[in-house]
Amino acid sequence: MDPYDVVIVGGSAAGLTAATTARKHYPKKSICLLRREEQVPIPCGIPYVFGTVGAPEKNLMPAQQVLAQNGIDGFIDEVLEVNREARQLVTAGKRQLQYEKLVWAVGSDPVVPPFQGLELDGIYAIQKNVPHLERILEALSSAKSLGVVGCGFIGVEIAEECRRKRPELRISIVEMQHHCLQLVYDEEICRDAEQKLLDQGIELLRDERVKAFEGEGRVSKIKLEGGEEVDVDMVLLGIGAKANTDLAQKAGLEIGPTGGIQVNRYMQTSDPNIFACGDCAEKVSFFDGQPCSLKLASLATMEARIAGANLFGTQRVNLGAIGVYSTVLGDSAFAVAGLTVSEAEKKGYNVVVGEAEAMNRHPGCMPGGANLKVKLVFEQGSRVILGGQVAGAKSGGEVINTISACIHQRMTADDIATFQTGTHPALTASPVSYQLVNAAETAIGKMMQC
Repeated sequence: MDPYDVVIVGGSAAGLTAATTARKHYPKKSICLLRREEQVPIPCGIPYVFGTVGAPEKNLMPAQQVLAQNGIDGFIDEVLEVNREARQLVTAGKRQLQYEKLVWAVGSDPVVPPFQGLELDGIYAIQKNVPHLERILEALSSAKSLGVVGCGFIGVEIAEECRRKRPELRISIVEMQHHCLQLVYDEEICRDAEQKLLDQGIELLRDERVKAFEGEGRVSKIKLEGGEEVDVDMVLLGIGAKANTDLAQKAGLEIGPTGGIQVNRYMQTSDPNIFACGDCAEKVSFFDGQPCSLKLASLATMEARIAGANLFGTQRVNLGAIGVYSTVLGDSAFAVAGLTVSEAEKKGYNVVVGEAEAMNRHPGCMPGGANLKVKLVFEQGSRVILGGQVAGAKSGGEVINTISACIHQRMTADDIATFQTGTHPALTASPVSYQLVNAAETAIGKMMQC
């Protein structure tokens, strides 16, 4: 029996961050991390192994190096059983580990609906697994026609990367929503993103559902519920992810309404000695405390920093998931933080929108100059910011993080309008046309007319 003060299960973004956070806050505690795979992919980098990065081996988390630098023991092993009463774990490698505190960070698995014909060769879900990704890349090298099911972030990024790697490949995306990325952005941003895909010759089949996959041994056709058929010889499923909770349920931990391990604001599960973070943990919204099913690596690491700090005494509180997303399609960034207009209205807010658009350099002929649009969503009565979206220049990837900070601090439109910014011709928009500030001013003008 190997005794540890802290045992962490899971070696991806949440597990690794929980381990290093625990080491910083509890330098004298013994810490061990268990992970199933020796090679752990960087989650958000997975679509880019299909093009820009080129290989799964180039998209790996430096897990062993980080553990060694922080004096944390690491084992490649799989937990088979949790004895909560005895605080013991049993692994596939015959290890028996004693823990004082346990952190569960085992992530999520891809959603794979029970489509007819799913057993055919050539159909792949996107898994966080290097050998599996290598098999997909090998199949992709000889494919002539690719079907991507799902037009969320995974779907659009993989489609674009496959186009980058194989310019001659026919690529079709099947999406049940009316717009690509509709669950994340407002409609006009979705249309801009779709145009970037269309400009690259990627076919978009929206308002369509998969009825079945057909073929003789290998997939050759996607049959849609609307009656259309799409000829393919390879299919990638990018539909979403579900929390990995099998062992947690077996151990008797409470499961939340969206299917994640139920946790409190301190990331404790129904067992006060077990914490959970990342995709496997239940989430609540920052805005109304209601359950939400967001799964993001940035959110996972935030939760891990809370869990790791709270193991032996409460130091941090999770205020809820804001939801901050970003992607790049073509040469443009598309990013969102917090609530879109439609989401805010569904939650009952009376919203006011402010928008501003300008070059991200001044003058615009400076190197790196590109147009950047900022859209901010405020509550009418309180003037508190609820959300924001950016589209255009790649510098928007950091602007959205500033917007997230404004949301987190519940800043008002007036706070943002008088926000003290640092500007430089080679780095930012002009202080006169700074999009974040001007979008807030535009919203204030609308509020004063109401």
